[in-house]
Amino acid sequence: MRVLQLLLLGGLLALITACSNTDREPEYTSEADLYEAAQAQMRRSQWETAISNLQSLEENFPFGTYAEQAQLELIYAYYRSGDADMVSATADRFIRLHPQHRNVDYAYYMKGLSSFTEGRGMFERVLPTDLTQRDPGAARDSLDHFAQLLTRFPDSIYASDAKRRMLYLRNRLARYEIHVANYYFKRGAYVAATNRGRYVLENFDTTPAVPDALAVMVQGYDLLDMPELSAQMLDILKLNYPDHPALNDDGSFDFQYSSDEGDRSWLSLITFGLFDKSEPPGFDTRELYNPEYQDAPQPPSGV
Repeated sequence: MRVLQLLLLGGLLALITACSNTDREPEYTSEADLYEAAQAQMRRSQWETAISNLQSLEENFPFGTYAEQAQLELIYAYYRSGDADMVSATADRFIRLHPQHRNVDYAYYMKGLSSFTEGRGMFERVLPTDLTQRDPGAARDSLDHFAQLLTRFPDSIYASDAKRRMLYLRNRLARYEIHVANYYFKRGAYVAATNRGRYVLENFDTTPAVPDALAVMVQGYDLLDMPELSAQMLDILKLNYPDHPALNDDGSFDFQYSSDEGDRSWLSLITFGLFDKSEPPGFDTRELYNPEYQDAPQPPSGV
């Protein structure tokens, strides 16, 4: 009887072990098997498993037939899994190890693309979100990476897409500066606000934010008691953008902010404007000067 119980227990354990093994990924031993398995897993969007097999391939067959291609595939798998840091690290490693590789431009492109999409989670893709008010760090990184790509590989197959994305990024970064200028105006930081307008003119002079940058400087110089500079900026604004909403019918400027602190409420003064419900809206003429904004654009699609 005891022998029968042991046999039954052993059979049950064997059955449990066999069932558990059916849920596991098969073990791949050859380089070709690992690569083909990773390819199949990426086609099924099984990014974590594909990453594991690509890493295993690189570790066990560092000089094999698929080694370099697997490193490129790994960059893409990290990108699709949403791991921007690993995209950058893996791309940098590929560039360092294979600077003359025929597809090294792809590594540069993926660095820019990863930064471009960083922070655009599910809610940002579905709900209307003004990305120009978000932290511009990733956008600046993306712009730098794409610029590197175009400098090193101007004839790359990714150059055209990189240029389109750079245009979008420049517009976004310029508009961010205007948002910050509006914020500084509301807090009474007039020097900082004016500097933001100047920064747009000096660094993003072809973007749709230029009209508002000029308006920021007209307003800022006026508040800083620099009437000559304010008048110069006003002349430029009237000459190039005569339909700007800040211009009155007679060509004068409709100043949104007052330099007279006495016009501000006591609540606004003691809270530095944080709770002043009467704050003006600030300069924002995207619907007038930015054709892409008028068409409710989306960033260019990914790879």
